[in-house]
This record gives sequence, C-alpha cells and structure tokens, in this order.
Amino acid sequence: MSYDKVKQASKTIIGTKQAVKAMHAGQVLEVFVALDADSWVTDPAILLAKEIGIPIAKVESKSELGKACGIHVGAAVVAITVS
Repeated sequence: MSYDKVKQASKTIIGTKQAVKAMHAGQVLEVFVALDADSWVTDPAILLAKEIGIPIAKVESKSELGKACGIHVGAAVVAITVS
C-alpha cells in the first residue's frame, strides 16, 4: 500500500509548496496526494507532476498520510525525494 511506501522512504517532503519547489529542482521521485484534501491545495502539485512526468499516487486520507510521515496532523501532499 502507498502509506507503507511513504513510511519506508528515506526522505520525504510534506506540503504542496515544498513539494512543488522540490519538483522544480528535479528532486522528486513520486508524489502522494490525499483524496480528502481540497483540490485548491493539491492541484498545483498534481498539475506540475503530470507536466514533468512524475508518478502520482492517490491515497484516501490526509490524516493517514500524515501518520505515515510521522507527523500528528494531516498531509495533503507528500513527495518522496532522492536521498
């Protein structure tokens, strides 16, 4: 499952702004987007990932995605980056 992939990643970036910045820098391997997040929050990351060919995984829950990253709040967008 996708949450396990996030848990096992050696380096993640949490949040749309930071994920977009990392994508522009060419550091992102895959993007995870929570389906229960507002589209205005997630759309910038989704559009850029599609534009530059980065795989996008959709997960059900912001709170579960946040837990997978080891934080106690929800995460709408998480990027796995090169180490």
